[in-house]
Amino acid sequence: MEILYLIPARGGSKGIPRKNIASVGGRPLIAWSIAAAKQSRYSGRVVVSTDCEEIAAVARAHGADIPFMRPEALARDDVPSLDSVLHALDWLRINQQYSPEYLMLLQPTSPLRTAADIAAAIELTRARNADAVVSVSPVSCHPYLTKTGDHNGHIADFVPPPQKVSRRQEMPQVFGLNGAIYLIRPKVLIERRTWYPEGTVAYVMPPERAMDIDAPWDLRLANLIVEDNLRQERAAAHGQS
Repeated sequence: MEILYLIPARGGSKGIPRKNIASVGGRPLIAWSIAAAKQSRYSGRVVVSTDCEEIAAVARAHGADIPFMRPEALARDDVPSLDSVLHALDWLRINQQYSPEYLMLLQPTSPLRTAADIAAAIELTRARNADAVVSVSPVSCHPYLTKTGDHNGHIADFVPPPQKVSRRQEMPQVFGLNGAIYLIRPKVLIERRTWYPEGTVAYVMPPERAMDIDAPWDLRLANLIVEDNLRQERAAAHGQS
């Protein structure tokens, strides 16, 4: 199975300036996704698509391939991310005659996703012979518990339950897309222009590895989590010595 690990990382982040190379646990944010891909037991080409020379230099230093720079027209915040992915596939096919069997999109804003998660998603794809697999996590607030309000401040069910539900255990299990893993056959993505073609299979990740960094608070929380994980690893190693 030939896999392309594609990491999209444009330079124009507004919520967190220079977000993709912001420090998390003492290394650039993008380095976590590069390392997870390279450490997966399913080897593949790790390519970063970016319009920013600084991001490109950081990515190269951590072992990623930068065969092209993303065109400025595809780096604006109003351009669908799918367009930059299709550009990467086209560039690699035309310029390097490279056409992978599967594409895995790894957003750098998911630093807690692990090499084991990547391998598990690939194994799920192989076991199910799926065209696509996406990562999901259990939601913290069930849709039946969400509310909407009118101009007077009165609330009503946002998603009315089909019947009276009094206990959380009676509610159907629901998941949310977490953005950590999108795995798909490139030909399916090109033809259908969606990450979720019919028959897409869910790879369920625990919430503690599904964090998506979008705001400064997320970045601070990610640092705290990584530091705590490192302390636990050091303690475990010390206990075994």
